[in-house]
Amino acid sequence: SQSVGMYFKQLQIKKTVPLASHMLSVLQGHSVFLKCLTFLFSEPSVRAELMEQVPHIAIFCQENRPSIPFAFSKYLLPIVVRYLADQNNQVRKTSQAALLVLLEQELIERGDIETLVCPVLVDLTAPDSNDDVKTEAMAIICKMAPMVGKDITERLFLPRFCEMCCDCRMFHVRKVCAANFGDICSVVGGEATEELLLPRFFQLCSDNVWGVRKACAECFMTVSSSTSQEVRRTKLSSLFISLISDPSRWVRQAAFQSLGQFISTFASPNSALALDGPECLCGKEASSLALNSDPSEKEGDSTSTAGAQEEEEAPSVATESTKNEPHEKRTTSNEKDDSPADILAPSSFSLPEPAEEESPYVSPQDNIPEQELYNSFHFWRLPIAEMDMELLQQGEMVPEEPPCYVSSSQGKAKASAPVLDRKQLEELIENLEPHIDDPDVKGELRNSTLQMHHGDDSELSDSSFSPEDEKKSKHQDVIPQALLDQYLSMTDPSRAQTVDMEIAKHCAYSLPGVAMTLGRQNWHCLRDTYETLASDMQWKVRRTLAFSIHELALILGDQLTAADLVPVFNGFLKDLDEVRVGVLKHLYHFLKLLHQDTRRKYLYQLQEFLVTDNSRNWRFRSELAEQLVLLLELYSGQDVYDYLRPLAFSLCLDRVSSVRWTSYKLVSEIIRKVASCQALLADFLSELVEKFCHSPKWSGRQAFAFICQLAIEDDCVSLEQFSEHLLAPLLQLASDPVANVRVLLAKTIRQSLLEREYFLHSANSHQEALEQTLVALQMDLDKDVKYFASVHPGSTRLSEDAMSTTSSTY
Repeated sequence: SQSVGMYFKQLQIKKTVPLASHMLSVLQGHSVFLKCLTFLFSEPSVRAELMEQVPHIAIFCQENRPSIPFAFSKYLLPIVVRYLADQNNQVRKTSQAALLVLLEQELIERGDIETLVCPVLVDLTAPDSNDDVKTEAMAIICKMAPMVGKDITERLFLPRFCEMCCDCRMFHVRKVCAANFGDICSVVGGEATEELLLPRFFQLCSDNVWGVRKACAECFMTVSSSTSQEVRRTKLSSLFISLISDPSRWVRQAAFQSLGQFISTFASPNSALALDGPECLCGKEASSLALNSDPSEKEGDSTSTAGAQEEEEAPSVATESTKNEPHEKRTTSNEKDDSPADILAPSSFSLPEPAEEESPYVSPQDNIPEQELYNSFHFWRLPIAEMDMELLQQGEMVPEEPPCYVSSSQGKAKASAPVLDRKQLEELIENLEPHIDDPDVKGELRNSTLQMHHGDDSELSDSSFSPEDEKKSKHQDVIPQALLDQYLSMTDPSRAQTVDMEIAKHCAYSLPGVAMTLGRQNWHCLRDTYETLASDMQWKVRRTLAFSIHELALILGDQLTAADLVPVFNGFLKDLDEVRVGVLKHLYHFLKLLHQDTRRKYLYQLQEFLVTDNSRNWRFRSELAEQLVLLLELYSGQDVYDYLRPLAFSLCLDRVSSVRWTSYKLVSEIIRKVASCQALLADFLSELVEKFCHSPKWSGRQAFAFICQLAIEDDCVSLEQFSEHLLAPLLQLASDPVANVRVLLAKTIRQSLLEREYFLHSANSHQEALEQTLVALQMDLDKDVKYFASVHPGSTRLSEDAMSTTSSTY
């Protein structure tokens, strides 16, 4: 091994690079070369290249353990661990990646993990360690925790993790801890989370760097899932409210994006509708059709670019919560990033704030009375125009009955319930209409209106609600009311200006999870919010609801679905294609939850799905065909014949082969559906022969052969019925002028019909007709037709036939 090491040392760098990249092939021939790996290459590029080959070498060593036992742990693993602290960034990154791959592939023995890997990582996070190395090592520890399990994490990693959460010098380390806090909690379990980790989490949520607080908001749901219901309700709820009210817009944005997920952790685990986890309770879109991605993008753990966005705290400069925010928007902490001036003039910039000495972040709401702590009016209210406030105070300045005023303790005038008739009240409400969307203003206006008009003989009194009644209608006891109030406020237009332009979309995304948590008995709390989202001007919001309306229907049950979801569903049917596709994707799942009479009404509307904004949107039609296959079970044979038959035949003639293939399956399933009624079956098969077998287009005749093959292979129709209605027209295709049609006929006869005992030993003329047709095809001029008619291709069935004739189906 020494001579080998000397040999490598004498090689030039241009030779050692390919040597490192071909180390695996060298090892396969000479296992003794493993010892050469103990040599520390002097060139970083060589070391990095070697690390890229490590997983492959490890697999080789594992496969050849009898001949080279302990080779990996003795020679290779120490190098990987050593390079975790390499001075070169590229070498460190490749060694970190190699280590994670080795752990994921379970190529490292558990004993080696505990004795060789973990102690080194813990040492690399020591206070005197290099800053970059410390941050990267902590990131690896966090990623390793779920792989190594609870025991090793608690004994070896948890003490250092808790220590790093309080690293007052390196905010990058605290940010890594915050970003991975939920994963650590999930590994160690509830007891360790509540006793050891939660105090650190509270500190991180109050960190003076906004990026750390933002990371806490993003993982809040996972942390909550690891705690008890009592801790969740009494401690985490108030902590989360502080993040929603954070001075940094970016922290508030992340908190609101996580709000629905956090609420879903209050769901009862014993619920019959419980899904895989809290995150599964939120509405999801099909990945193949979705245009919008996950509402929130997680930050990477890499700190290579973090320095450009955030800098270490220094007493002589502005605090991190202001100077490190994205450059599009920088505000002082006094402005809370959402001041009225900022709302009205988003392009304006603020003056630099005075230097503050470094101190833990303190929530600005600490001194606010508890009953006012979570009042969104303090933070989110748009300023009310003076003119409208004056109108409110003067009651439209009706000369006949001038209003009375009283002075408040603050010296402000307030209306004292002037007496207005119906016409004057309507005029007042009309003038106040522009500001009615603000929930806080809405509450104030409603209170004033009720004071102005409260007679028992009023025509409006029966339909009016007092603020107490309205507040009571939103009350529930499942989750802290403050959380629900904040969630309901996400549809407030001012939130889009002060928090996130897509906040309504995040609200829509998590609404099924919130509804699941509250239960159908508390749907009244969410009804208005759902209707507001369903009529949102942004199509992405409506699209998100469309993709999850079937989940919400399952939660609410048939009565609430019929009352509150069916009208929204009907609106989505007439919406943009981007919204309609969400309804279409889960059409079957929604319709099956409806009462039979209500469900049947949609038969008249199914044909509207054939019309799209863009005729090139063939995936829309393909999805329709797939849904129609499922819908067959929801309707009677007569309804299927009357309404779904025309759609199926139309889709079978689509210009795109993928749509046609699905439609052939649909037609064969319709045959199965109507087979129990001889009259319907005869009519359907007669039309099938007329439209396809006798089609002037070869693609139609080929489609007929495909449908016949499917009907036989899937047992959609009895062989007697098939012989009576379809066999003779099918065999006529033997004289078709297009070779592709004859090829498919030969395959159908060989692979489907002749495999059935019925056709081999038939007492009638079916066997003779098949044999005559097969002889004719065996003498065909086309070599492919002759081949499939003469030879039985091994294991080639319909799916492979489709691939062999794809080009001929366009």
